[in-house]
Amino acid sequence: MSWGGRHVITFSTFVPPHANPPTYRAHQSVYIPPTPKHTRYYRNSVKIRRSIKRMSPRELGFIGLGVMGYPMALNLLNRLETGSRLHVYDVSSQVLDEFKQEAPNLVSICSSARDVVERSDVLFTIVPEGKHVRAVYLDEDNGVLSAAVNNKILIDCSTIDTTTSIDVNEALQRKSTTTSFYDAPVSGGSLGAAAGTLTFMLGCSEDDPKLPLLKELLGAMGSSIFPCGGFSLGLTAKLCNNYCSGLIAIATAEALNIGIKSGMDPSMLARVFTTSTAQSTINDKWNPVPGVCPNAPASKDYQGGFKVQLMKKDFNLAVETAKRVGAQLRLGESGLAVYNEASEDVACRDRDSRVVFRYIGGVEDWKEKLGLLE
Repeated sequence: MSWGGRHVITFSTFVPPHANPPTYRAHQSVYIPPTPKHTRYYRNSVKIRRSIKRMSPRELGFIGLGVMGYPMALNLLNRLETGSRLHVYDVSSQVLDEFKQEAPNLVSICSSARDVVERSDVLFTIVPEGKHVRAVYLDEDNGVLSAAVNNKILIDCSTIDTTTSIDVNEALQRKSTTTSFYDAPVSGGSLGAAAGTLTFMLGCSEDDPKLPLLKELLGAMGSSIFPCGGFSLGLTAKLCNNYCSGLIAIATAEALNIGIKSGMDPSMLARVFTTSTAQSTINDKWNPVPGVCPNAPASKDYQGGFKVQLMKKDFNLAVETAKRVGAQLRLGESGLAVYNEASEDVACRDRDSRVVFRYIGGVEDWKEKLGLLE
Protein backbone atom coordinates (compact mmCIF):
# COMPACT_ATOMS: atom_id res chain seq x y z
CA MET A 1 0.00 0.00 0.00
CA SER A 2 1.29 3.44 -0.90
CA TRP A 3 0.90 6.20 1.79
CA GLY A 4 -1.30 7.48 -0.74
CA GLY A 5 -9.72 40.09 10.04
CA ARG A 6 -8.79 41.73 7.15
CA HIS A 7 -5.09 41.71 7.70
CA VAL A 8 -3.69 41.11 4.22
CA ILE A 9 -0.24 39.70 3.60
CA THR A 10 1.20 40.71 0.25
CA PHE A 11 4.25 39.60 -1.66
CA SER A 12 5.63 40.07 -5.15
CA THR A 13 5.26 37.48 -7.88
CA PHE A 14 6.63 37.83 -11.39
CA VAL A 15 3.88 37.26 -13.92
CA PRO A 16 4.83 36.77 -17.55
CA PRO A 17 2.57 38.21 -20.28
CA HIS A 18 0.84 34.92 -21.01
CA ALA A 19 -0.29 34.29 -17.44
CA ASN A 20 -3.27 35.48 -15.47
CA PRO A 21 -2.26 37.63 -12.47
CA PRO A 22 -2.60 36.35 -8.90
CA THR A 23 -5.89 37.26 -7.29
CA TYR A 24 -7.58 37.18 -3.90
CA ARG A 25 -11.09 35.89 -3.44
CA ALA A 26 -13.68 37.77 -1.39
CA HIS A 27 -12.12 36.43 1.80
CA GLN A 28 -8.82 38.30 1.90
CA SER A 29 -6.84 35.42 3.36
CA VAL A 30 -7.28 33.11 0.35
CA TYR A 31 -4.31 33.29 -1.95
CA ILE A 32 -4.89 32.14 -5.53
CA PRO A 33 -1.63 31.72 -7.43
CA PRO A 34 -1.49 32.80 -11.08
CA THR A 35 -2.63 30.17 -13.54
CA PRO A 36 -0.21 29.73 -16.44
CA LYS A 37 -1.43 29.30 -19.96
CA HIS A 38 0.92 26.48 -20.82
CA THR A 39 1.42 23.07 -19.29
CA ARG A 40 3.71 20.16 -19.80
CA TYR A 41 3.71 16.48 -19.04
CA TYR A 42 6.15 14.27 -17.22
CA ARG A 43 6.88 10.77 -18.31
CA ASN A 44 3.74 9.22 -16.86
CA SER A 45 1.51 11.88 -18.47
CA VAL A 46 0.42 13.48 -15.19
CA LYS A 47 -0.47 17.06 -16.08
CA ILE A 48 1.71 19.64 -14.34
CA ARG A 49 1.43 23.44 -14.35
CA ARG A 50 4.46 25.17 -15.86
CA SER A 51 6.31 27.15 -13.22
CA ILE A 52 5.94 30.91 -13.29
CA LYS A 53 8.26 31.56 -10.39
CA ARG A 54 10.47 28.79 -9.16
CA MET A 55 10.93 28.32 -5.44
CA SER A 56 14.08 29.54 -3.75
CA PRO A 57 16.83 26.90 -3.62
CA ARG A 58 16.23 24.49 -0.76
CA GLU A 59 16.14 20.81 -0.01
CA LEU A 60 12.62 19.40 0.01
CA GLY A 61 11.39 16.07 1.35
CA PHE A 62 8.22 14.16 0.52
CA ILE A 63 6.85 11.06 2.24
CA GLY A 64 3.88 9.16 0.79
CA LEU A 65 3.69 8.71 -2.98
CA GLY A 66 0.15 7.41 -3.17
CA VAL A 67 -2.78 8.47 -5.32
CA MET A 68 -2.50 12.02 -3.98
CA GLY A 69 1.15 12.21 -3.02
CA TYR A 70 2.63 11.12 -6.33
CA PRO A 71 1.18 13.96 -8.46
CA MET A 72 1.70 16.46 -5.63
CA ALA A 73 5.38 15.56 -5.52
CA LEU A 74 5.56 15.88 -9.30
CA ASN A 75 4.31 19.43 -9.02
CA LEU A 76 7.05 20.18 -6.51
CA LEU A 77 9.58 18.83 -8.99
CA ASN A 78 8.25 21.30 -11.53
CA ARG A 79 9.11 24.18 -9.21
CA LEU A 80 12.57 23.13 -8.04
CA GLU A 81 15.34 25.66 -8.60
CA THR A 82 18.75 24.65 -9.90
CA GLY A 83 20.72 23.11 -7.07
CA SER A 84 17.67 21.83 -5.20
CA ARG A 85 16.63 18.21 -4.84
CA LEU A 86 13.50 16.36 -3.79
CA HIS A 87 14.13 13.57 -1.29
CA VAL A 88 11.35 10.98 -1.25
CA TYR A 89 10.25 7.92 0.69
CA ASP A 90 7.35 5.50 0.37
CA VAL A 91 6.67 2.03 1.71
CA SER A 92 6.61 0.76 -1.88
CA SER A 93 10.04 0.40 -3.46
CA GLN A 94 8.36 -0.02 -6.85
CA VAL A 95 6.69 3.38 -6.54
CA LEU A 96 9.99 4.93 -5.46
CA ASP A 97 11.76 3.52 -8.49
CA GLU A 98 9.00 4.78 -10.78
CA PHE A 99 9.12 8.26 -9.26
CA LYS A 100 12.89 8.38 -9.60
CA GLN A 101 12.48 8.01 -13.35
CA GLU A 102 10.38 11.18 -13.49
CA ALA A 103 13.49 13.31 -12.96
CA PRO A 104 16.56 11.20 -12.13
CA ASN A 105 18.82 14.19 -11.52
CA LEU A 106 16.43 15.89 -9.13
CA VAL A 107 15.05 12.97 -7.11
CA SER A 108 16.83 11.25 -4.25
CA ILE A 109 15.35 8.00 -2.93
CA CYS A 110 15.57 7.64 0.86
CA SER A 111 15.45 4.58 3.08
CA SER A 112 13.21 5.91 5.85
CA ALA A 113 11.36 8.94 7.18
CA ARG A 114 14.44 9.75 9.24
CA ASP A 115 16.60 9.67 6.15
CA VAL A 116 14.28 12.10 4.37
CA VAL A 117 14.16 14.67 7.15
CA GLU A 118 17.91 14.54 7.68
CA ARG A 119 18.40 15.63 4.06
CA SER A 120 15.58 18.19 3.94
CA ASP A 121 14.83 21.73 5.09
CA VAL A 122 11.12 21.31 4.41
CA LEU A 123 9.20 18.03 4.67
CA PHE A 124 5.77 17.17 3.27
CA THR A 125 3.89 14.06 4.35
CA ILE A 126 0.60 12.61 3.13
CA VAL A 127 -0.38 9.14 4.35
CA PRO A 128 -3.75 7.40 4.81
CA GLU A 129 -4.48 7.36 8.53
CA GLY A 130 -3.45 8.65 11.94
CA LYS A 131 -1.53 5.47 12.72
CA HIS A 132 0.62 6.03 9.66
CA VAL A 133 1.30 9.64 10.67
CA ARG A 134 2.39 8.42 14.10
CA ALA A 135 4.70 5.87 12.48
CA VAL A 136 6.25 8.46 10.16
CA TYR A 137 6.88 11.03 12.87
CA LEU A 138 7.15 9.19 16.18
CA ASP A 139 8.95 5.91 15.41
CA GLU A 140 11.95 5.89 17.75
CA ASP A 141 14.36 4.35 15.25
CA ASN A 142 13.34 5.56 11.80
CA GLY A 143 10.77 8.29 12.37
CA VAL A 144 11.14 12.02 11.87
CA LEU A 145 11.53 12.52 15.61
CA SER A 146 14.60 10.26 15.69
CA ALA A 147 16.49 12.83 13.61
CA ALA A 148 17.62 16.37 14.39
CA VAL A 149 14.66 18.61 13.57
CA ASN A 150 15.94 22.03 14.61
CA ASN A 151 14.63 24.78 12.31
CA LYS A 152 12.85 22.27 10.06
CA ILE A 153 9.45 23.02 8.52
CA LEU A 154 7.20 19.96 8.61
CA ILE A 155 3.88 19.98 6.75
CA ASP A 156 1.45 17.09 7.09
CA CYS A 157 -1.21 16.97 4.37
CA SER A 158 -2.89 13.79 5.64
CA THR A 159 -6.57 13.79 6.61
CA ILE A 160 -6.51 12.37 10.12
CA ASP A 161 -7.95 12.93 13.58
CA THR A 162 -6.90 16.17 15.27
CA THR A 163 -5.74 14.32 18.39
CA THR A 164 -2.98 12.53 16.50
CA SER A 165 -1.81 15.76 14.89
CA ILE A 166 -1.74 17.54 18.26
CA ASP A 167 0.21 14.65 19.81
CA VAL A 168 2.81 14.77 17.04
CA ASN A 169 3.18 18.53 17.35
CA GLU A 170 3.65 18.33 21.11
CA ALA A 171 6.30 15.62 20.73
CA LEU A 172 8.16 17.70 18.16
CA GLN A 173 8.02 20.82 20.34
CA ARG A 174 9.39 18.92 23.32
CA LYS A 175 12.41 17.99 21.23
CA SER A 176 12.95 21.35 19.53
CA THR A 177 11.06 24.61 19.93
CA THR A 178 12.51 25.81 16.62
CA THR A 179 10.64 23.13 14.68
CA SER A 180 7.53 24.26 12.80
CA PHE A 181 4.82 21.64 12.27
CA TYR A 182 1.66 22.40 10.30
CA ASP A 183 -1.49 20.46 9.46
CA ALA A 184 -2.43 21.17 5.85
CA PRO A 185 -5.02 18.68 4.54
CA VAL A 186 -6.17 19.02 0.97
CA SER A 187 -9.33 18.95 -1.10
CA GLY A 188 -9.64 18.40 -4.83
CA GLY A 189 -8.98 14.71 -5.26
CA SER A 190 -6.46 13.02 -7.50
CA LEU A 191 -7.48 15.17 -10.48
CA GLY A 192 -6.80 18.33 -8.49
CA ALA A 193 -3.52 16.90 -7.31
CA ALA A 194 -2.43 16.21 -10.87
CA ALA A 195 -3.56 19.61 -12.16
CA GLY A 196 -2.00 21.51 -9.26
CA THR A 197 -5.36 22.99 -8.26
CA LEU A 198 -5.75 21.56 -4.76
CA THR A 199 -7.25 23.54 -1.91
CA PHE A 200 -5.02 23.57 1.18
CA MET A 201 -6.58 24.07 4.60
CA LEU A 202 -3.60 25.29 6.58
CA GLY A 203 -3.46 25.07 10.36
CA CYS A 204 -1.97 28.48 11.09
CA SER A 205 -3.01 32.07 11.70
CA GLU A 206 -2.89 34.88 9.17
CA ASP A 207 -0.06 36.53 11.11
CA ASP A 208 2.19 33.47 11.16
CA PRO A 209 5.65 34.76 10.13
CA LYS A 210 6.15 31.73 7.88
CA LEU A 211 2.90 32.20 5.96
CA PRO A 212 4.50 33.79 2.86
CA LEU A 213 6.90 30.86 2.61
CA LEU A 214 4.11 28.37 3.19
CA LYS A 215 2.09 29.98 0.40
CA GLU A 216 5.06 29.69 -1.92
CA LEU A 217 5.54 26.03 -1.10
CA LEU A 218 1.89 25.00 -1.18
CA GLY A 219 1.26 27.17 -4.24
CA ALA A 220 3.36 24.69 -6.20
CA MET A 221 0.65 22.11 -5.63
CA GLY A 222 -2.58 24.05 -5.12
CA SER A 223 -4.62 27.01 -6.29
CA SER A 224 -6.31 28.03 -3.01
CA ILE A 225 -4.62 28.29 0.38
CA PHE A 226 -6.67 29.02 3.50
CA PRO A 227 -4.89 29.87 6.79
CA CYS A 228 -7.62 28.51 9.05
CA GLY A 229 -6.71 30.28 12.30
CA GLY A 230 -4.38 28.05 14.29
CA PHE A 231 -2.89 24.61 14.71
CA SER A 232 -5.21 21.66 13.96
CA LEU A 233 -7.88 23.98 12.51
CA GLY A 234 -6.84 22.96 9.01
CA LEU A 235 -7.91 19.44 9.88
CA THR A 236 -11.07 20.77 11.48
CA ALA A 237 -11.92 22.56 8.23
CA LYS A 238 -11.25 19.44 6.14
CA LEU A 239 -13.38 17.18 8.31
CA CYS A 240 -16.24 19.70 8.34
CA ASN A 241 -16.01 19.99 4.56
CA ASN A 242 -16.13 16.25 3.98
CA TYR A 243 -18.97 15.81 6.48
CA CYS A 244 -21.01 18.38 4.55
CA SER A 245 -19.95 17.03 1.16
CA GLY A 246 -20.82 13.48 2.17
CA LEU A 247 -24.31 14.45 3.25
CA ILE A 248 -24.86 16.51 0.10
CA ALA A 249 -23.95 13.49 -2.02
CA ILE A 250 -26.52 11.33 -0.26
CA ALA A 251 -29.23 14.00 -0.48
CA THR A 252 -28.49 14.67 -4.15
CA ALA A 253 -28.61 10.96 -4.95
CA GLU A 254 -31.92 10.53 -3.16
CA ALA A 255 -33.51 13.63 -4.70
CA LEU A 256 -32.49 12.72 -8.24
CA ASN A 257 -33.77 9.19 -7.73
CA ILE A 258 -37.14 10.60 -6.64
CA GLY A 259 -37.21 12.53 -9.90
CA ILE A 260 -36.30 9.51 -12.02
CA LYS A 261 -38.91 7.30 -10.41
CA SER A 262 -41.45 10.06 -11.01
CA GLY A 263 -40.59 10.01 -14.71
CA MET A 264 -38.25 13.00 -14.92
CA ASP A 265 -34.99 13.16 -16.82
CA PRO A 266 -32.28 13.54 -14.11
CA SER A 267 -30.19 15.68 -16.45
CA MET A 268 -32.99 18.25 -16.55
CA LEU A 269 -33.53 17.99 -12.80
CA ALA A 270 -29.81 18.53 -12.22
CA ARG A 271 -30.00 21.64 -14.42
CA VAL A 272 -32.86 22.89 -12.25
CA PHE A 273 -30.72 22.32 -9.15
CA THR A 274 -27.84 24.26 -10.72
CA THR A 275 -29.88 27.47 -10.85
CA SER A 276 -31.87 26.82 -7.67
CA THR A 277 -31.22 26.36 -3.96
CA ALA A 278 -30.13 22.74 -4.41
CA GLN A 279 -27.03 23.84 -6.35
CA SER A 280 -23.75 22.22 -5.27
CA THR A 281 -20.43 21.12 -6.68
CA ILE A 282 -21.57 17.54 -6.17
CA ASN A 283 -24.56 18.13 -8.43
CA ASP A 284 -22.68 20.20 -11.01
CA LYS A 285 -19.39 18.32 -11.34
CA TRP A 286 -19.59 15.04 -9.42
CA ASN A 287 -23.20 14.10 -10.05
CA PRO A 288 -23.98 10.66 -8.58
CA VAL A 289 -26.31 9.64 -11.42
CA PRO A 290 -24.57 7.89 -14.34
CA GLY A 291 -24.74 9.90 -17.56
CA VAL A 292 -25.61 13.28 -16.06
CA CYS A 293 -22.00 14.52 -15.92
CA PRO A 294 -20.07 12.67 -18.65
CA ASN A 295 -16.68 13.13 -16.96
CA ALA A 296 -17.81 12.28 -13.43
CA PRO A 297 -16.87 8.88 -11.93
CA ALA A 298 -20.55 7.93 -11.88
CA SER A 299 -20.51 7.91 -15.69
CA LYS A 300 -17.53 5.55 -15.62
CA ASP A 301 -19.04 2.88 -13.39
CA TYR A 302 -17.89 4.97 -10.41
CA GLN A 303 -14.24 4.33 -11.19
CA GLY A 304 -11.69 6.90 -9.99
CA GLY A 305 -12.54 9.81 -7.74
CA PHE A 306 -12.68 9.62 -3.93
CA LYS A 307 -13.18 6.05 -2.73
CA VAL A 308 -16.19 5.35 -0.58
CA GLN A 309 -13.94 3.84 2.11
CA LEU A 310 -12.08 7.15 2.38
CA MET A 311 -15.34 9.05 2.76
CA LYS A 312 -16.30 6.57 5.47
CA LYS A 313 -13.03 7.32 7.27
CA ASP A 314 -13.34 11.10 7.02
CA PHE A 315 -17.04 11.12 7.86
CA ASN A 316 -16.36 9.02 10.93
CA LEU A 317 -13.58 11.39 12.02
CA ALA A 318 -16.00 14.32 11.68
CA VAL A 319 -18.63 12.55 13.78
CA GLU A 320 -16.02 11.74 16.43
CA THR A 321 -14.85 15.35 16.44
CA ALA A 322 -18.44 16.53 16.95
CA LYS A 323 -18.76 14.27 19.97
CA ARG A 324 -15.45 15.49 21.41
CA VAL A 325 -16.33 19.18 21.13
CA GLY A 326 -20.00 18.75 22.08
CA ALA A 327 -21.53 19.66 18.73
CA GLN A 328 -24.99 18.14 18.28
CA LEU A 329 -25.61 16.18 15.09
CA ARG A 330 -28.95 15.10 13.62
CA LEU A 331 -27.74 13.55 10.37
CA GLY A 332 -24.31 12.29 11.40
CA GLU A 333 -25.14 8.76 12.48
CA SER A 334 -27.46 8.18 9.53
CA GLY A 335 -24.88 9.43 7.06
CA LEU A 336 -22.15 7.36 8.68
CA ALA A 337 -24.30 4.24 8.45
CA VAL A 338 -24.70 4.79 4.70
CA TYR A 339 -20.96 5.05 4.13
CA ASN A 340 -20.16 2.17 6.48
CA GLU A 341 -22.56 -0.13 4.66
CA ALA A 342 -21.64 1.05 1.16
CA SER A 343 -17.98 0.40 1.97
CA GLU A 344 -18.81 -3.24 2.65
CA ASP A 345 -21.13 -3.68 -0.36
CA VAL A 346 -19.27 -5.56 -3.11
CA ALA A 347 -21.07 -3.46 -5.74
CA CYS A 348 -19.85 -0.23 -4.14
CA ARG A 349 -16.54 -0.92 -2.42
CA ASP A 350 -13.41 0.61 -3.98
CA ARG A 351 -15.58 2.91 -6.11
CA ASP A 352 -16.08 6.67 -5.95
CA SER A 353 -18.07 7.75 -2.89
CA ARG A 354 -20.93 9.03 -5.07
CA VAL A 355 -21.68 5.34 -5.54
CA VAL A 356 -24.19 5.95 -2.74
CA PHE A 357 -26.66 6.38 -5.62
CA ARG A 358 -26.17 2.70 -6.41
CA TYR A 359 -26.27 1.79 -2.72
CA ILE A 360 -29.71 3.38 -2.25
CA GLY A 361 -31.04 1.51 -5.29
CA GLY A 362 -30.90 4.41 -7.67
CA VAL A 363 -32.08 3.81 -11.23
CA GLU A 364 -28.81 3.67 -13.15
CA ASP A 365 -30.42 2.65 -16.46
CA TRP A 366 -32.76 5.65 -16.36
CA LYS A 367 -32.36 6.40 -20.07
CA GLU A 368 -33.83 3.03 -20.95
CA LYS A 369 -36.52 3.20 -18.30
CA LEU A 370 -37.57 6.69 -19.42
CA GLY A 371 -37.38 5.84 -23.13
CA LEU A 372 -34.54 8.26 -23.76
CA LEU A 373 -32.15 5.91 -25.53
CA GLU A 374 -31.18 7.11 -29.00
